This record gives sequence, C-alpha cells and structure tokens, in this order.
Amino acid sequence: MEIGDSLSEKGKKDLIIVDRAKVGDQAAFAELMKRYKEPVYYMLLKMIKNTDDAEDLTIEAFGKAFNRIDQYTPNYAFSTWLFKIASNNCIDHIRKKRISLISMDHAYTNENGESVGIEVDGGHLDPEEVFIQQQKVKAMRDVVDKLKPRYRELIIKRYFEELTYEEIVDEMDLPLGTVKAQLFRAREALANLMKKTKDNI
Repeated sequence: MEIGDSLSEKGKKDLIIVDRAKVGDQAAFAELMKRYKEPVYYMLLKMIKNTDDAEDLTIEAFGKAFNRIDQYTPNYAFSTWLFKIASNNCIDHIRKKRISLISMDHAYTNENGESVGIEVDGGHLDPEEVFIQQQKVKAMRDVVDKLKPRYRELIIKRYFEELTYEEIVDEMDLPLGTVKAQLFRAREALANLMKKTKDNI
C-alpha cells in the first residue's frame, strides 16, 4: 500500500499541499492556514472560552505545526496532527495560566490594614508545591525583564495585566494589526529566552 493510501480524499489533497510546504513553498503554508484556521480557532475557543486567547493560541498552533512540518507523516490526516498540536498547546496554556494565578502578588489589605493573601485553588497543591510554582512565576518574570522594552511591555500588558487587544491598542496608541504582529514576535523572543534559561525554571 502506498504512503497516504489510508487517507480520505481531503487528506490526500492536504498531503500534496504539505509536501509542497516541506520544500519551503510559502503558498502551501498559506493554503493550509486558510483551510484550517477557522476550525482550529473554534476548537480552541470551546476549550478556553476566551476569544483573544483562542486567537493567540491559533497562531501559536500553526507556528508550532509549521516549524515541525518535517515531522508529519501521512499515517493519519494532517488535520488530526494539527488539531493534536493545537489542543496540547492549549492545555499547556491553561495549566500555565492556572499556575500564574498562584502568586505572592495576589493579596489585599483587610480593614485592619493587614496584608492578606488571596487563596487560589491551584489544583490542591501542598505548600511546598505552591512555593515551587511561585518561584517559577518569579523566574518567568525575570525572563520577561530580559526582553526588548517594546516586547516586554506587550507581554506584561497582555499576560500579567491581562489586558485585551483593544485595551493595549488604546494604551499604546498602535494599530490592532501591529499589536498582534508584535505580540507574536514577542512570544517567539520569550520562547527563545525560556529555552536558554529552562534549567533555572
């Protein structure tokens, strides 16, 4: 049996496009994104329930898939492979976001002027695990501080202050397209820094 014979007609058409992408055909990458951007986005939106995050994660999923395009084999449909990458990336995002909430910074002052920590359910972590997660959050912030000023500002506003794209546009007086493009590059720069410092996190 020939490679890809087990695929549906749609899968076989995708395989032709993927083979073009593997040799660097930029139009093939664009075609794959056109075919699957909307289905991936709606799958992620069901998982994350946030339109901005779903949009971010859709772009990230395609970035990861395209970077690993040589690893795809036609034992199963390209769409199956892509959705797996997207869902795994989304699960990682949800996990990291939950961890980032377990921070010493989340405290308020009660009526006696005493600083009181807000208890966040971190998935039933014990005190030692909470401390480890807090150290990870601190380490992440240290890495963010090493970014170029513009990238650092965008990452802080989007992920630490949790501003929407529209709020960032208003605060930084930039077009929406510029904010999204620069955030994408900022995330790439952050990922590269994280690789270099992962032993400390």
